[in-house]
Amino acid sequence: MSPPGHEPSAVLRSTPLWAAALLLTGVSVLIGFRAAGADGTTPVPQALAFLPWLLVPGAAALGLAALARWRGGLVWASVALALTVWFVRPYGPGSTGAHGPVVARLDVLTSNVEFGNATDALIGAVRREGPDVVFVQECDFACADALAARVPAASYPYRDVVRLDGSLGSAILSRFPLRPAGRVDGAMAMPGAVTEVAGREVRLQLAHPMPPVPGKVAAWRRELGRIRDLAAAVRARPAIVAGDFNASQDHAAFRAVLDAGGLHDSARLAGSSRTYSWPADRPTPLRAQIDHVLVSGEFSVRSARFLRLAATDHRALLVALELHDGG
Repeated sequence: MSPPGHEPSAVLRSTPLWAAALLLTGVSVLIGFRAAGADGTTPVPQALAFLPWLLVPGAAALGLAALARWRGGLVWASVALALTVWFVRPYGPGSTGAHGPVVARLDVLTSNVEFGNATDALIGAVRREGPDVVFVQECDFACADALAARVPAASYPYRDVVRLDGSLGSAILSRFPLRPAGRVDGAMAMPGAVTEVAGREVRLQLAHPMPPVPGKVAAWRRELGRIRDLAAAVRARPAIVAGDFNASQDHAAFRAVLDAGGLHDSARLAGSSRTYSWPADRPTPLRAQIDHVLVSGEFSVRSARFLRLAATDHRALLVALELHDGG
């Protein structure tokens, strides 16, 4: 005989109820930050990078609430799942709105070569794909030397290479003339330039802010804020901002860059808003798109492809663009 108030069915129902409540609390906190347009502090920005995976604990909580016959939990879980699905959708408009005749086509490649380890693979991709502009992050001294020695100056006569060790170095290679345009201040080099394509000036900017690792979230937010300010400053002209942003569409700091500059994510426009770019060197379901090519409204996007390069934890991104005369 069970003691009064301790019926077995009630005890059995309480365990899934509390498990569902715990799962829903975690999901709701993250969805709350996403809905509020805030990134919070550790562990929120790290978890937001994998926002689509909130569907898993949300669905589990729904099942547990059903098992516990918890009506309030069923409603809570349903709302949490609906909001997650809403935020999984691509961010921003489905086109740049570019109009007028196409005056130029250009391909842009961005690649984080992870401390220079993937330099050989990058050079192979450049030779194979023949992009017009190449943005390279984490280009160490050996990487810079290899680009100088093995990427023909006849193919890429214009370069802005910041020679620093480890993850700090960066490079822009271009078939078009480059005029220095200053750098975005950050722990890792973020050079910028102005080029001319079909008679139109185009602002180029490499992006590589600090990652939002514990203890560095403030620096990450600050450096993305500087990229946002740069984007706002060049809003009235054709612009391409490319690199490893260490942020996805689920981070408010990244969305602020898009909104401030009137910029568009090329992968999103090509139908690949949730295709991962990192991590690419290990089997894990937890992946995110943190490498981006952002373009202004004068461009349209023909395609976007993520390329697997050996010896780096990032996939490169190759984007085919068209520059329009009408903006």
